Amino acid sequence: MALPIRDQVRYWSIALAVFFVMLWFLGSVLLPFLVGGALAYFLDPVADRLERAGLGRIAATTLITVVGVLIVVLLVLAVIPTLVNQLTALVNAAPEIARKLQAFLTERFPELNDSTSVVRQTLAKLATTVQSKGAELAEGLLASVMGVISAAVFLLVVPVVAFYLLMDWDHMIARIDTLLPRDHAPVIRRLAGEIDAVLSAFVRGQLSVCLVLGIYYSVALMIAGLQFGLVVGAIAGTITFIPYVGALVGGGLAIGLALFQFWGDWFSIGAVAVIFAVGQFLEGNVLTPKLVGNSVGLHPVWLLFALSAFGSVFGFAGMLVAVPVAASLGVLTRFALSQYHDSLLYRGIEGRIPEDEDQA
Repeated sequence: MALPIRDQVRYWSIALAVFFVMLWFLGSVLLPFLVGGALAYFLDPVADRLERAGLGRIAATTLITVVGVLIVVLLVLAVIPTLVNQLTALVNAAPEIARKLQAFLTERFPELNDSTSVVRQTLAKLATTVQSKGAELAEGLLASVMGVISAAVFLLVVPVVAFYLLMDWDHMIARIDTLLPRDHAPVIRRLAGEIDAVLSAFVRGQLSVCLVLGIYYSVALMIAGLQFGLVVGAIAGTITFIPYVGALVGGGLAIGLALFQFWGDWFSIGAVAVIFAVGQFLEGNVLTPKLVGNSVGLHPVWLLFALSAFGSVFGFAGMLVAVPVAASLGVLTRFALSQYHDSLLYRGIEGRIPEDEDQA
């Protein structure tokens, strides 16, 4: 005799609550394991393809790990020091930029010379705040980055976790399948397949879009001569997964810096604006349709809500699980709606189809 539905719901609800409690208390401890698991999930199709090409699972995993380590070493040696130096210089230059902004506005809008002007008082407070907090902001920003992305995590724990999970991925999935409740195993497999399709299409595709746009913005802005082009491009590429935010934040920052650096050279300022206009066109018409697709099932508003909610409650570890949870809830919601449309609650006792559907 099958376990009553009410008891099943109770047990699964308790399991879900335990998961979130663990995420709450062990977020910092689980972080390297979440990152390693995410890497293994992303790279599993690559390992499967190498296996089909004739390599064993261990050889495929080893090859992927060696290539990944080489890429990380190249980034550490070639890109990251420049990125950190430009970021530090940008934060340190913020007080001077604020003073120039105040002088620029005061020169072109004489009414701001009035000491009682609300705008002038606001600008003065902004400049004072930036001057007093600039160094503190730089130190805090670098400290938080090193705290979240520590050398131990990325140079030791994450690669080891990713290596072993990737090597045993197929066996692990098969083992999990044997633990599924037999009465619901077919439905769970189908839903898991849909979640995997949505998640892989969105995450792998969106990461590709972020990487391509980040490289494009960084290279193009440095060619245009923008002083902090690498940092601006990296910022714009990193937050591109939030629709329009990457282009707006990166474009606003780049154009603002260009106005101070190239004031009077309208060609250079226009070139920076064109770079982001072209990037937005490529993202909306080429990269996103080709790499992500239109049927991943993750609405931008739902994604933004999930990232904000999980990030504020569970911190950085919560942001890592936000997209999988959002994808899972989207699939489960569509499944629940399909069950509702087939239920007596929707169709009524006689099971009649509404007139508007019948006419359609």
